[in-house]
Amino acid sequence: MKKVCVIDGQGGGIGSTIIKRIKERFEESVEVIALGTNAIATAQMLKARANKGASGTNAIVQTVKNADMIIGTVGIIMPHSMMGEVTPQMAEAVSCSPAKKVLLPLSQENIAIVGMVGSSLPQLVDELLDVYFPLS
Repeated sequence: MKKVCVIDGQGGGIGSTIIKRIKERFEESVEVIALGTNAIATAQMLKARANKGASGTNAIVQTVKNADMIIGTVGIIMPHSMMGEVTPQMAEAVSCSPAKKVLLPLSQENIAIVGMVGSSLPQLVDELLDVYFPLS
């Protein structure tokens, strides 16, 4: 079974949306691990039916080493993003993980990604599932 880590912070709303859609489409054929930068984000992603979850820097650093895919916003590879919730250690661990990284171009940071159209979160999640699943 493929291991997919979904990383989110703050209230966990983006991660929850991603997990709900993965579970609707693939049910239990994929193991979804919710990794929150804080306990609230993790709790929300667990409510969205993640198989398991953990919070904080060490949980993220250790878990992404064995993931097949990591999903989150572009902020998960940027130290100090998400209002400082993404630590440099988290960003480095995600960036260095051998897992495929699928990043949604949503950011509260002072970042613009050239060539991206302003798609909504549901549209981005549909594209993520249509293009990057099933895992190869």
